[in-house]
Amino acid sequence: MHPSSSPASGSDAPRWPGQLAAIDMGSNSFRLEIGQLIDGRYRRIDYLKETVRLGAGLDANGLLTDAASARGLTCLARFAQRLQGFEPAQVRAVATQTLREARNRDAFLLGAQAALGFPIEVISGREEARLIYAGVARLQPSSVPRLVVDIGGRSTEMILGHGRKPVRAESFQVGSVSLSLRYFGEGRFTEGAFRRAQIAAGAELEEGLAPFAAVHWQEALGSSGTVGAVSQLLAASDVTDGRITPDGLRWLMEQCLRAGKVEKLALPGLKEDRRAVIAGGLSILYTLAANFGIAELAPARGALRQGVIFDLDERHHATRLPQDGHDIRDASVRELQRRFMVDTQQAARVTSIASTLYAGVQPKADAETRRELLWACALHEIGMMVSHHDHHRHSAYVLDHVDAPGFSQSQLRRVGALVLGQRGGLRKIESSLSRDDFAWQVLCLRLGVIKCHARGEVSTDAMRLKRVGTTAELSVAPGWADSHPRTRHLLEEETAMWARNGPLKLELRG
Repeated sequence: MHPSSSPASGSDAPRWPGQLAAIDMGSNSFRLEIGQLIDGRYRRIDYLKETVRLGAGLDANGLLTDAASARGLTCLARFAQRLQGFEPAQVRAVATQTLREARNRDAFLLGAQAALGFPIEVISGREEARLIYAGVARLQPSSVPRLVVDIGGRSTEMILGHGRKPVRAESFQVGSVSLSLRYFGEGRFTEGAFRRAQIAAGAELEEGLAPFAAVHWQEALGSSGTVGAVSQLLAASDVTDGRITPDGLRWLMEQCLRAGKVEKLALPGLKEDRRAVIAGGLSILYTLAANFGIAELAPARGALRQGVIFDLDERHHATRLPQDGHDIRDASVRELQRRFMVDTQQAARVTSIASTLYAGVQPKADAETRRELLWACALHEIGMMVSHHDHHRHSAYVLDHVDAPGFSQSQLRRVGALVLGQRGGLRKIESSLSRDDFAWQVLCLRLGVIKCHARGEVSTDAMRLKRVGTTAELSVAPGWADSHPRTRHLLEEETAMWARNGPLKLELRG
């Protein structure tokens, strides 16, 4: 299983049936939302938010400082107390731009998962954008083409969508924290600082000018922290009714310039956790308004955390009712097969063998672990489009770097590690083999690849795998080995491979 140790693990029934929880580990704030979907309608049960400023804790070398890490771990430990009684399948935690950037993110994630008690997935910028739009589209439905903008601490997401479908989603590496630190780091507001900040934001956002131009949408919405804070400031001073306009943004920047310093800025509705990053947020918003023709940006009701919950609910539905359910990850796998011209018949043959063997040795594996093996089987040959030689390495590289809707970067890397281990020596995946579930997954994948090496029809009855402690006993049907000498040869080589380097012992019988 993936690293998780929910207090309720092992219980007969969840303590909070029907409830789902999302943790959004943003660059400025960490948020926990607990909600429930009843007949398609969303009901919030609880919401916790803490200003962690993880993004402000990246040093010049791209490393999270000890102080920033400590703030994050302390917050997650408090979230864990609220999540007592939740099963792993009820919770999804996602991390965004700061942990996409942090060079020491793996070390931080080990401590973070221990503090939270649940797995944490680092998601790509485009996946973050997709989930943001999912939250907005469900909680604020519309039938007109729309632009959704989310300004985070270290990234800004822009999404074009129609109804519930995102048409274009991008993430740009500029946010309220990073821009404030760079141009307003001493807490001083000057015209020159605002001008330089807007130029920097414009340079980052420039490549989005054509795809997100005003001709593509009829309404613009802003999601989450920065937009919400600026909207409240404008409403509290009766500048607008909460809508963000170019005139309103100019008025706010003028108030900053009059104050001169962060600590002297006194505006109704200005929360303390927004004070240090307000200038960077205003600079991005004004750049967006001026360059993308946004005359009016309305605050949206949905955000990333609700999108995570809706996505988690769809996964549950797909697991319970596979004939009716829709897990977007399955669609992403099919699209990757199409894009990389995968031999889908061969992928199906390997899947049938590997999944049958795995069910025999890991009958209690959780759904996500089983599905990751199936996705690895489906995608194990995508590297063939690059080169037949060492295609397993090309396949793993693609999976480590591709954007695939529904998948986190963390999950794609786990699938990529399986694909890397499909053939050849085991040393290249030695660190992953320390996990018992991975060792059995990769063994079953390798046996499936061997069994199907001739790329013809195969029977799932010809081989049986039995687990005895750390020994895998592979039995073949009587007479089968004599009629398949090449496969027998490959299986004997595989037995020797695991004897040399594997944590498991493979024994061939029959």
